[in-house]
Amino acid sequence: MMEPVIQIKPGATKWDIREKVWDYIEENNLANFPRPVHNRIPNFKGATQACNKLADLQEFNSSLTVKVNPDRPQQQARFVTLEARKTLLVPTPRLRTGLFNKITPPQGATKEQLRICASAQGVKDFSVPVGLDAKVKVDLVVVGSVAVSEKGVRIGKGEGFADMEYGMMVSMGAVDESTVVVTVVHDCQVVDIPEELRESHDLTVDYILTPTRVIQTNSKYPKPGGIIWSKLNTEKLQKIPILKKLRDLEERAGKDVTLGAPPEEEEPGLQTSRPTRQTRRRPRQDAEGEPRAQKGAESEQRARQRPARVRKESKGDSGKEGETNERRRGKSGGNMRERGSEEGGSEVTSQRKLPASVTTVYLGGIPAGLRVSELKTALREREAAPLRLTWQGAQHRAFLDYSDPQAAELALDALQGLSLNGSSLQAELAKSQRGGKRSGQSNRRPRPSTAPRSKPAGPDAKSAANEVTE
Repeated sequence: MMEPVIQIKPGATKWDIREKVWDYIEENNLANFPRPVHNRIPNFKGATQACNKLADLQEFNSSLTVKVNPDRPQQQARFVTLEARKTLLVPTPRLRTGLFNKITPPQGATKEQLRICASAQGVKDFSVPVGLDAKVKVDLVVVGSVAVSEKGVRIGKGEGFADMEYGMMVSMGAVDESTVVVTVVHDCQVVDIPEELRESHDLTVDYILTPTRVIQTNSKYPKPGGIIWSKLNTEKLQKIPILKKLRDLEERAGKDVTLGAPPEEEEPGLQTSRPTRQTRRRPRQDAEGEPRAQKGAESEQRARQRPARVRKESKGDSGKEGETNERRRGKSGGNMRERGSEEGGSEVTSQRKLPASVTTVYLGGIPAGLRVSELKTALREREAAPLRLTWQGAQHRAFLDYSDPQAAELALDALQGLSLNGSSLQAELAKSQRGGKRSGQSNRRPRPSTAPRSKPAGPDAKSAANEVTE
C-alpha cells in the first residue's frame, strides 16, 4: 500500500475530503478541460492511460455488458468497451430522461466512428433507451470518483447518482453482489478515507485504475441492496421521474418506500445537500475586484432575459434566413461570419458583442488546401458551430469561440475524431484558457492594434496574418 499524496486529517467529513482533492488537483494543474474541477468528477490528466488499463482486467475481458458513467474522464473507458465489441450502457445525464442508453454503433464501425460513439455527442446520436423493465444483466460497472481508498470506500461529487444508478440496477435485477465495480482516478485521488464515513447507500469498488497502477481493493463492504427510500425525499423524486416510477413499482410489490424528510424539515446538522462554494472558500475576484461567481450569475441572468436575436445569414452561409440563435442544445453557436484580411482587420463584434464567458477551442492539423467553407460545413454537421471562427489555414489551425465553457465542452466532444481531406484534426482548449480564467478577466480578444505585432507562438496566440474571422 502506497502512502497517499493527499493527507486526510482525523475528523474530516466527506466534503472536507472533496475540497481537499479538488484544491490539490487545481493547484497542481492535474486536470484537463473542463476547469475548475470543483463540484465535478475531475477530468484528470492521464485519464486515457488509466482507462486503457480496463482491458487488462480478466473480469472485463470475460464480461458481455458493461455500464460506464457519462463523465468526460471515462470517455476512453467507453471507447475501450466498444472496441472490445461489448454491449455498452451509459446512464442518462442526471437520470433526467430514464436510466440507461444502450450505445449502438453503425454496422462495421471504424475505430474513428467508435470514438465518436464514445463521446458525449455520440451517446446522444447512437443510442436507444433501456427501461426499468428491460431484462439486462450488467457484468461490470465503471464509475467516476472524487476520492477513493485502497479499501474500496468511494466518495463521489456529492449528488448520489452513482449510488442511485446501482440501487436501481439491483431493483431491476441487472446487478448483484458478484458484479465487479471499477473506478478510474488520478493517483492523487487515492486517499485514506475514514471507514466511519461509509454509509449503507454508498457504492464501494473492487478495482481502482490510475495512470500508474491497478489496485484490487478486496473490499469487505457490501454493495447497496437497492434504493434506500428513506435517504430520498419528494424533491429528489420530482427531479428524477424514473425514481418515481421505480418507487411505484416497489410499492405495488409490497416494499417499504417511505421517503425521508424534505430539506426544509431536516434537523440542523443533517443536511444532505452540498454547501455552496462561498461558505467554504473565499470567492475569486476579477480584475475589478468583483467576485467572479457573482458576475457569472448576473451574466447568465441577463442572457436569459435577452430575447433571441433573429438575423440574416451572411452570404455564403448555408443556414436558413431568419434563423435564431436558439440552436444551443448540443450546438454551440452557429452565428459564423467571414471577414477577409482586406477589410482592415476589424473584428465582427460591433453588431454582436461576444459574451464575457466566451471560451476558445484550438483546432490544429488542418490540411493544406482545405477551404474555410469546408471546415464550416463540418462544424455544422457535428453541431459544433461556434459564435466566431478565426481561420489561419496557412498555419494549419483555426480558433473557435464558444459562448461559455459548457458550450465549448460539448463542441470538444463533438470534434473528437474529426478528419478532413484525409488528415485528423486535433481539438483542444486554447492554452491561455486551460484551467479556467484564473485572472478573472474576460477571454474576449481586444481589437487589433494598428501597430505591428510580433509573431505569436503556440496554439493560444492568433496571428493577424492571413486570418479570417467569422
